Amino acid sequence: MPCYSKGFQDTLGHLKPRSSEGTQAEAVVGVIRRLIPARAHEFIITVNISKGPPGKDTFQVLKLANEDQVTITGTSGVAAAWGFHHYLKYHCLCHVSWEADQLKLPAALPVANITVTSADRFRYYQNVCTSSYSFTWWNWTRWEREIDWMALNGINLALATVGQEAIWERVYIQLNLTSDDINNHFTGPAFLAWGRMGNIRGWAGPLSPSWHNHTLILQRRILARMRELGIVPILPAFAGHVPREFQNPYLVEPTEPLFRQIGNLFMEQIRFFLWNMDYMYICDHVSLCVQVIAEFGTDHVYNCDTFNEMVPSSGELDYLSAVGHATFQAMIDIDPTAIWWLNLLVYFQGRMLVLDLQSEQHEQYTTYSSYFGQPFIWCMLHNFGGTLGLFGSMSIINQKVFVARALPNGTMVGTGLTPEGINQNYVIYDLMTEMSWRTEPTNLTQW
Repeated sequence: MPCYSKGFQDTLGHLKPRSSEGTQAEAVVGVIRRLIPARAHEFIITVNISKGPPGKDTFQVLKLANEDQVTITGTSGVAAAWGFHHYLKYHCLCHVSWEADQLKLPAALPVANITVTSADRFRYYQNVCTSSYSFTWWNWTRWEREIDWMALNGINLALATVGQEAIWERVYIQLNLTSDDINNHFTGPAFLAWGRMGNIRGWAGPLSPSWHNHTLILQRRILARMRELGIVPILPAFAGHVPREFQNPYLVEPTEPLFRQIGNLFMEQIRFFLWNMDYMYICDHVSLCVQVIAEFGTDHVYNCDTFNEMVPSSGELDYLSAVGHATFQAMIDIDPTAIWWLNLLVYFQGRMLVLDLQSEQHEQYTTYSSYFGQPFIWCMLHNFGGTLGLFGSMSIINQKVFVARALPNGTMVGTGLTPEGINQNYVIYDLMTEMSWRTEPTNLTQW
């Protein structure tokens, strides 16, 4: 049965904000106060889910000549923050980026009456490698700034992978591994991205108990803020990579009962960590106690790349299919509405969300017929290894996003930023974020 991108915009409907409209609006007010504390009172924020068409985000910005305040209404917290940033950028000529801000607002805020609706359902952010190339040593202050940046740029879907090694430690202990077994498996903090992908083990490790405690606390704050703003976090799931102390090194075969057992244990621990702990106290060597007062629920979308930057032990289709089924089964055993977030590979139609990871240079959706019916996100990768360089495929971005949206039987449901490292050549990312609301190519010279 043919699948059209227009139809997919309204599917995956359970991947949406779960905080109340009031909570999201208040979170956006917090973003504004952090960005322009002296002028924050000049902006009135409202979240109204019925303000725009279903399956997309809409914001309205209204500033009348005879009024001192700007009224911004969005269909989500993200949409409202997005509208605020749009007003700063295009009416106040301000600039917000990773490296620096220019926030010299005019004394009298400019008149405006604009309504913008996203072209797609999702605006995605992060690469699985960004956590190591850019985020490794971030504290809450830096994460808070980044989450604010996400909301200001309309990002409503993002990875949330911090602290998962603490969860894995619990799982491995339940499976009778020793502390030495676990310490020999985990990489050091700067290499966790590749340890999680199964590319390396133990390099620059082990991880200390204080690291686990710190990252658990940090992850709780990250998830809370993302959800308050209406950003859907993507949590990790089990991809099959285990310590050598299991008889099968590196990868548990999907045909083994242990594969499903480990996957279920990890999902149970994630659910316990996010749902059932009204109060969690973490104490290690010093009196460090954290009280968590809000219950966190899953957003039903999980990151799992079984063969990222590695060669499967078999290229047979039956084997690859078995891996896919076992991986997904471990998710839905615990979360029946789970959506599998995946780089490139294709399995369960309608239950996966595929990132076309480097669409600006090597798109795969044309090769695989829009992933044979799977919804996918058109992504700009741009950066490898966190390297610096003044380059980017601006002309391609300015054309191919719109071509992909218009494909017959296309299944594109969003745009995304997937750099391996950030804090470089911001202009290319500034342009790419605008592709999420533009309906046709822009004049790059004027832009």
